[in-house]
Amino acid sequence: MPIATVNPATGETLRTFEALGPEEIERRLALAATAFGQHRTTEFTLRARLLNRAADLLEQDQQDIARTMTTEMGKPIAAARAEAAKCAKAMRWYAEHAEDLLADEQPSAADLKDSGASWASVRYRPLGVVLAVMPWNFPLWQVVRFAAPALMAGNVGLLKHSSNVPQTALYLEDLFRRAGFPEGCFQTLLVGSGAVEGILRDSRVAAATLTGSEPAGRSVAAIAGDEVKKTVLELGGSDPFVVMPSADVDRAAKTAVTARVQNNGQSCIAAKRFIVHADVYDAFCERFTAGMRDLTVGDPMEESVDVGPLASEQGRADLEELVEDALRHGATARCGAQRPPTLDRGWYYEPTVLSDVSADMRIHQEEAFGPVATVYRAADVDEAVTIANDTPFGLSSNVWTRDDGEVQRFARDLEAGGVFFNGMTASHPALPFGGVKRSGYGRELSAHGIREFCNVTTVWHGAEPAGDR
Repeated sequence: MPIATVNPATGETLRTFEALGPEEIERRLALAATAFGQHRTTEFTLRARLLNRAADLLEQDQQDIARTMTTEMGKPIAAARAEAAKCAKAMRWYAEHAEDLLADEQPSAADLKDSGASWASVRYRPLGVVLAVMPWNFPLWQVVRFAAPALMAGNVGLLKHSSNVPQTALYLEDLFRRAGFPEGCFQTLLVGSGAVEGILRDSRVAAATLTGSEPAGRSVAAIAGDEVKKTVLELGGSDPFVVMPSADVDRAAKTAVTARVQNNGQSCIAAKRFIVHADVYDAFCERFTAGMRDLTVGDPMEESVDVGPLASEQGRADLEELVEDALRHGATARCGAQRPPTLDRGWYYEPTVLSDVSADMRIHQEEAFGPVATVYRAADVDEAVTIANDTPFGLSSNVWTRDDGEVQRFARDLEAGGVFFNGMTASHPALPFGGVKRSGYGRELSAHGIREFCNVTTVWHGAEPAGDR
């Protein structure tokens, strides 16, 4: 895949970039190692000042970087501006909280009884150079939610971004440079996927984080495992959206539309499988389908557009294959299931609702990365849980119910990294984010995320005999 900006609204290649050669990669690795030696001992107050400065600059650049993201991967311009604003808020959150999140922990004297220690502590020390392999779908947010905690912890970052968002990737390096972070603290590597293994195996790289597809995650995990290096993986998702009889069906259906088509349906945490109790199935389907049908599809630079193009021609072809397979096996298309007839350029696909979905369809087990929803009918709580968990993924989940017993049941039994009640899944700096099963492992954000790339160090001091004092 060439490193290039290709506008998915038109299919036009706007800019191409040369991949870094071996000598430049080596120079940047050496620079990162040197930067870590300096950055690791800086005070939290300095790191916070620099990160707050980055947030200031990002807010000033909001409109320009939003247009860059929309041009490179097709998200609606309003959503692109919101993504930039969210990144600035996350930077400020970590600037404010990192020192407390990484404060030394002091076991009590009672806890240390019989340990032989006069005192002990647990310290969080930075690991070093962390390689981030990031996707195109949230090209700013996915990076910032790694970079902000990593830099505040004293680590330095190397970014291998998706090859279709090179201008966004270069912007991120420039942002941290302009904010005043020392040279080498955050660098973008314009390289193809074939260069990742050599970089990850380099002894100067301490760990890696990847957000992306399951095959990419498997590859990075295998290499890192062979090198015995820490990894955090956030992979695919096929999140359930469960609606029970006690729910506010109108509100659930309205939220379901947003939950499915956010970012043109290209979000790992987008609700994809809608599991509805039989008592409210017809009412929900009617409202949900009407909402999906009413969405405006078109040029993502237009403020009125709800759904833009998919990010790549191949992505649309993959989505079409899943829908066509489902229809061949008996699924019903309540709306969509085709390219918009009025848009003859770009990689558009109509918002789609499929019902009568069965386990023999590919879409039942594979992630639909685009504005396509599948709807299931459930007889009771047991069947809803069974359908929800019948997937290799376990990123997040959504449940709509006013029944306290059902809340406890779903929170206990859904196989996912998050359970969101009466609202849609969203990431927030204060809450850990990540999944189980083939959705990956480890956590981003919150205290859990910032500590993933820390050396959790036990500091022990023996008790001195009384006669030695």
